[in-house]
Amino acid sequence: MEEMEERTRRIVATAVELAEEGGFEAVRMRDVAAHAGVALGTFYKRFRSKEDLLIAALELEAERLGKRMEGKPPQGATRLERVTGFFSAATKGMTKKPNLAKAVIRAVSSGDPELAQKVANFHHGITQLIAAALRGEAVIEEGGEVSELEKTVSYLLQNMWFAALVGWSSGLHTRKAVVDQMRVAAELLLRGMAEVEREQ
Repeated sequence: MEEMEERTRRIVATAVELAEEGGFEAVRMRDVAAHAGVALGTFYKRFRSKEDLLIAALELEAERLGKRMEGKPPQGATRLERVTGFFSAATKGMTKKPNLAKAVIRAVSSGDPELAQKVANFHHGITQLIAAALRGEAVIEEGGEVSELEKTVSYLLQNMWFAALVGWSSGLHTRKAVVDQMRVAAELLLRGMAEVEREQ
């Protein structure tokens, strides 16, 4: 995503604006192309569907989150404090544009097998950020190893986060409730993680 060229970024930025104005239904290919000033054919060379485009918007948000974490990593003396800080920042970032967030969550949940790799790439990026928070580091350096235990804990936490965000998008609970749920989930998982480390 770092290498995303200007025209593609313009298309994604337009989709973000339209999604925030009117949600998932407002992101129509023809409208996005027209607002971005590109031909419809050019649009389809880059994105095959609305879901594909919205997942690109999600990747862009993950890139921004990564840069924020690098500049200002989650603070705290314990893993729990840092991981809770990470999910607080990530949840704030995801939900500050609520209509966009709901559209993106719907796109990720589409079940389109052709988008599975892009969703997996997003999960990998979030795993790296959680692992960095676990260690108290700004980032996991390129090529740096994440242990199987760190990977498992990070993966389970982000699955719980996604489920909590789905609940938020349905109006079941608030942004604060998402963060509170993640603190409880992290506390339980990190307790188990510490037990496994003692036994190793």
